[in-house]
Amino acid sequence: MKKRQVPTAAKFTVLHQLCNYIPPHLVPRIADETGVDEKARTFSPWSHVVSLGYAQLAHSIGLNDVCDALQLNSGPLSAIRGATPPTRNNLSHANKVRDAVMAEELFWEVLKHLGDLTPGFVSGKAGKRFLRRFKRKIHAVDSTTIQLIASCLDWAKHRRRKAAAKCHLRLDLQSFLPRFAIIDTAREADAKRAREVCAGVQEGEIVIFDKAYVDFAHLWDLEQRGVFWVTRAKENLQFELLETLPVKPGGKVVADELLGLKNADSRQAYPELMRRVTAWVEVDGQERLMTFLTNQLTWSPETIAELYRCRWQIEVFFKQLKQTLQLADFLGTSANAVRWQIWMALLVYLLLRYLAYLANWAHSFSRLFAIIRTGLWRKWHLLSLLQRYGTAGGHFRYLSHPEQAYFPGFA
Repeated sequence: MKKRQVPTAAKFTVLHQLCNYIPPHLVPRIADETGVDEKARTFSPWSHVVSLGYAQLAHSIGLNDVCDALQLNSGPLSAIRGATPPTRNNLSHANKVRDAVMAEELFWEVLKHLGDLTPGFVSGKAGKRFLRRFKRKIHAVDSTTIQLIASCLDWAKHRRRKAAAKCHLRLDLQSFLPRFAIIDTAREADAKRAREVCAGVQEGEIVIFDKAYVDFAHLWDLEQRGVFWVTRAKENLQFELLETLPVKPGGKVVADELLGLKNADSRQAYPELMRRVTAWVEVDGQERLMTFLTNQLTWSPETIAELYRCRWQIEVFFKQLKQTLQLADFLGTSANAVRWQIWMALLVYLLLRYLAYLANWAHSFSRLFAIIRTGLWRKWHLLSLLQRYGTAGGHFRYLSHPEQAYFPGFA
């Protein structure tokens, strides 16, 4: 009988080791810069970050759940750079009055730090073979709606009986890491946020987004900046067909055309040619006829269709985020508290992805999360735990197929 391998014993808990990936100077500096330090007395900004990070990892369903668990483990908690357990009132007040900009800046600073520490983590090694062919960055832009309780969150109401927050995100498809995010209410249409989300895309790079982000003035701005874009064509698009390009007979590409916009306002917003590609694309296990628009006039139509198909990977990212981390039960009802929790979910996701990279993790993200959650207060060596734990074989890729992005209740 094969003896089960036991993780190597460590001096610190799994939670402690995970928190050590956040540089010691970072939280005090950002707290000082954002003014959070001035509102902190007995409950330090570092204790606040650790408490919300624990809430994500433990899937805590309320303030009492977080506070009671940390009080019961106050000994090992204090070893995490002097972190202290909060009371219910302390944690609730901190989520309400401490500016969530601190959590946002902490996420981007930690991402930069991990990238400097391990360049391979952010260099794009996670990309599919098709994406590796490109020497330029490929970004996917999309949003996800996070359902809230309408009776408690008047600031987030966007329908008669519903409330929601929305996360607009730009994802680097080659590294599978966020490059820009906006967290706000769900009232505004996606197209109104398109310029902000794409502002950081550089000349020569590629950005892919759904038709909800189509705004011809913004598309022209991308064209002027030398950015290549690919999107879906709206059904009511008014255009003038200028040239029909040849396509391979019997292939999945049905049509490849050059066109100009017909509507006067649209033509004024985007005066140059566009390319329209119609092709069969496999989605959710079935082939669907889709029509794409792009400003790239020289690549093959198959490349255009495959590029858009890769956009589905951002749906997989949202699935991993919403299915594993705690974005269902919120610890506060204010807009600031909701932003704190969403940014901390992104930070915890980043740390787990970094662990997966270091340990050459070959299984699902949900299994990685479950193992970390189970051993939070155990003194096991973290990388040893991931490298030795479990018996299931196989290999998992973070970048999954489109049909894997669907699950009940996903918005």
